[in-house]
Amino acid sequence: MTTNLTDLQNTLIPLIQRERLEDIAMLLGELDADEVTGLLERLPANQQAVVFRLLPKDRAIAVFERFDPGHQGDLVKGLRAAEVTEIFAGLEPDDRAWLLEELPAGLTAKMLHGLTPSERQMTADVLGYPKGSIGRRMSPEYVATRTGSTVAETMARVRAGLDEAETIYTLPVLDETRHVMGVVSLRDLLRAEPDTVISQIMSDPVVATAYDTDEEAARRTADLGLLAMPIVDLENRLVGILTIDDAARILEFEETEDSSRQGGVEPLRRPYFATPIRRLVSSRIIWLLVLALGAALTVQVLSVFEDTLAQVTTLALFVPLLIGTGGNTGNQAATTVTRALALGDVGTRDVRRVFTRELAVGFSLGIILGFIGFLIVGLLFGFNIGLVIGLTIASVCSLAATIGGIMPIVARLIRVDPAVFSNPFITTFVDATGLILYFLIAKAVLGI
Repeated sequence: MTTNLTDLQNTLIPLIQRERLEDIAMLLGELDADEVTGLLERLPANQQAVVFRLLPKDRAIAVFERFDPGHQGDLVKGLRAAEVTEIFAGLEPDDRAWLLEELPAGLTAKMLHGLTPSERQMTADVLGYPKGSIGRRMSPEYVATRTGSTVAETMARVRAGLDEAETIYTLPVLDETRHVMGVVSLRDLLRAEPDTVISQIMSDPVVATAYDTDEEAARRTADLGLLAMPIVDLENRLVGILTIDDAARILEFEETEDSSRQGGVEPLRRPYFATPIRRLVSSRIIWLLVLALGAALTVQVLSVFEDTLAQVTTLALFVPLLIGTGGNTGNQAATTVTRALALGDVGTRDVRRVFTRELAVGFSLGIILGFIGFLIVGLLFGFNIGLVIGLTIASVCSLAATIGGIMPIVARLIRVDPAVFSNPFITTFVDATGLILYFLIAKAVLGI
């Protein structure tokens, strides 16, 4: 598919440059929505707006919904006000919330003003919940039924809400005060007799409160295999619904963010080719500055042990090896535990268990790698040097794995993103302490 998109891009760009709008519209008409989306993602922002304007309204909304929120925000800034209003009105309230988070406050107010009163109220209700909560990601458009309703009455509600509801495959069941008492699936409704009362066929509900984190609610939805999860307020009254496709979108967003930060960059929130150079630079520069400051600490440690290096210059050869081994070991542990935290396999109360497990893992890795290092370095540089390297690797691996394992938990305890906090800290701490261990072991073994 990449080759096809490249060919399409090579065909499209000359048409844009020559302003052959009819030919562009004809080319777009031969593509499906996914192909148009992929093609637009490969164009600069100014060219995207030109091409996007040539799409029919319904198709433009379908393509727009496929973009990442950050990419949507960039595209909106290049469209005319009337076009933006039409597209914005065609989105679901939760999708509007995603988009509005990427836009300046002034533009947000204008876009909300262009909605009908009912649509504006639903969108405002979603935006009223804290950022990062599932209330921001739920849909307030749903079909619900009552405990005392019959299957026939419920099916009538389903038919009436076909066009507006986010989903009809899972229906919350409410009492007279809108408390969620259960859920009923469309399959159960179709299987039951028309006069069956809903309370007889409903299942126990699994719900999340609107103030739960979006990742936590999405993870529960995915782990339990739910098609939809009712979202309730603090008094268990229904306020919205989270569908499995929205849950998958949230998890993809969070995992992209975590993997980016673990790699030392800020998430782009838009396709690579659609990202301006200045944004690529800004997404990386802060992390490089942080890591450079950490490296300065490592240089300071080297200067303290300058006399030791002067006596045995061979020791300097192995500094990159030891730093790299410690950093990689720590980052492996941090990545594993961060993932376990996200999945709910590990909690903040498990810090002691994680500590002992990662200490055992790090020690085992250190013994294996240290023995190999002892043999190879010993044969090449002498077994005294080999012993220094072997003992240091064993110590550094034990330390790095332990620190790498508990740092994500510490980050969670102080309410910091583990992916943001763990790796820079691990790199700085392990580099500095690893070198201190290295030179202390060298002085003890070599008597210098």
